[in-house]
Amino acid sequence: MKILIPDTTDIDPGDLTGHLVVDYDAEAPVPQEHADAEAVVVWGTPLDVLRETARRLSRVELVQALAAGPDSVLAAGFREEAVICSGVGLHTKPVSEHALALMLDLVRRMPTAARRQAERSWDPELGGLQPLHPENRVTTLLDARVLVWGFGAIGQHLAGLCTALGSQVTGVARSSGERGGYPVITPKELPEHLPVTDVLVLILPHDPATERALNREMLDALPQCAFVVNVGRGSTVDEDALLDALATGSIAGAAIDVATQEPLPAESPLWSAPRLTITPHMAGGRPVGATRLLHENLGVLTRGGEFTNRVDRS
Repeated sequence: MKILIPDTTDIDPGDLTGHLVVDYDAEAPVPQEHADAEAVVVWGTPLDVLRETARRLSRVELVQALAAGPDSVLAAGFREEAVICSGVGLHTKPVSEHALALMLDLVRRMPTAARRQAERSWDPELGGLQPLHPENRVTTLLDARVLVWGFGAIGQHLAGLCTALGSQVTGVARSSGERGGYPVITPKELPEHLPVTDVLVLILPHDPATERALNREMLDALPQCAFVVNVGRGSTVDEDALLDALATGSIAGAAIDVATQEPLPAESPLWSAPRLTITPHMAGGRPVGATRLLHENLGVLTRGGEFTNRVDRS
């Protein structure tokens, strides 16, 4: 079987013995000479280029995306007969790690410490003797009430990290109950939970149901000491409402790894928003276990069975 592997991955062709493995430039359409490939891995290819690749691959049977969200692969127009599989689970640990880093950045006041360092100022308000839980401020994840909106694999892994640091974690998902040992509520129940939330973390996918899910009403329901972290998709936050919340001080601060428009334009008011940490969509970008996932799905393609992370194309 001919398999196309982009140059953006660290998949070792030696781990795919028995197949003809061809490397291709992720920034360019697959060369016409490889249009007969039966499987292709997609990672980091722009949509316009991906559309041309999809048009050329007339015999492709498996499209293995390494991104958790299959939006661009579905939009590319691969042949109807092709099975599309996503990279759900490949980004669990890196994204959880980054989300935790942003949470700690906010509660431990790292942006202020960085400013004081630039000023060569040893700030006594940051160091020295400190109360563990000062009134109307969140300064530690110990005993913090963390609400994770989007409680899939990443959310549950993050919950474990937060629990290890002493936080009380509640998940938010489409159905309530218990997941991974944590209580889970639905978005309809948010109004009663937001007022007692210290840190709200969003790990939501992009779809019509999540468009501006964190809106002005939700932000207003948070206490003044609360922090907001978004490592999901930029479209899930009403950025104008977030800017207002930060400007008025109705929340203590926020950190975003994603934005509605990426790259974030230099003229965006988000850059100068008070108490906002911005990272350039760097939470993921390094899939873990891609070779194993590809190997599993290639085996299903040749021997039959259930594909891992198969995407419904209906």
